[in-house]
Amino acid sequence: MKVKVISVLEDNYMYLVIEESTRDAIAVDAAVPKRLLEIIRKEDVVLRAVLTTHHHWDHARGNEELARLCPGLRVYGADERIGALTHKVTHDQELTFGAIRVRCLFTPCHTSGHMCYFMWEDGSPDAPALFSGDTLFVGGCGKFFEGTAEQMYANLTQILGALPKETKVFCGHECTVRNLKFALKVEPENEIVKKKLAWAKQRDDEDLPTVPSTLQEEFLYNPFLRVTEEPLQKFTGKTDPVEVLRTLHTEKDNFKKPKERPNPQAMLAFDWGLFSPFLEKK
Repeated sequence: MKVKVISVLEDNYMYLVIEESTRDAIAVDAAVPKRLLEIIRKEDVVLRAVLTTHHHWDHARGNEELARLCPGLRVYGADERIGALTHKVTHDQELTFGAIRVRCLFTPCHTSGHMCYFMWEDGSPDAPALFSGDTLFVGGCGKFFEGTAEQMYANLTQILGALPKETKVFCGHECTVRNLKFALKVEPENEIVKKKLAWAKQRDDEDLPTVPSTLQEEFLYNPFLRVTEEPLQKFTGKTDPVEVLRTLHTEKDNFKKPKERPNPQAMLAFDWGLFSPFLEKK
């Protein structure tokens, strides 16, 4: 099982999971069909199915076109709002694609029909993979657009948090640096957060993805998975884990990136009027 990480749109990820013995493939959150089909051709694989985590356009908008271009394509999801849906799945339902096994994990909150997909191959030494959409991010969790803190707590602790710790986490967006800046505000003494943030900034500078992480790592630096830890309770002023999560989420929504200092050379250029010809109205 090989996972191709595909950056699309502003900060989205879609994924192509390849069953290497048959050269069959499954796409996860196929938002940009043209880009996906280019990679399918390059990899010389056959697209058999699309797994959609939720109905938002930046995760599902390519489904109709792919269904038109790939007759017989199966489109899986848990929400009737997902375009071109052919197979509605339920919590704990298992799917099989050659040697690839998939367990559907229902995680309502970001949307009321959000589904994560846990994948593995029996007998493989490789770690299993979780495609977490907009429920769990590297260093963060999704917005509560259609759900509650109680739901997200259950998602993160009872459903996703209960998976094997070596599970690789492939999330729906590249927002790791921002998430970890917030995590550092919450836990300024957490050395693992500092180290991961420095690593993520370097990846960002090199235009490289920060996915996958592992579930084991997430428990060390992701504040939304650390709601029972003393520093998180101190930061939020709460002890009940759901209330800690609710408060954290509100704080994260209001969190602003530190302002970047203006480039000194650019400021001098403005002072000297070097930009004036470009700023004058024609």
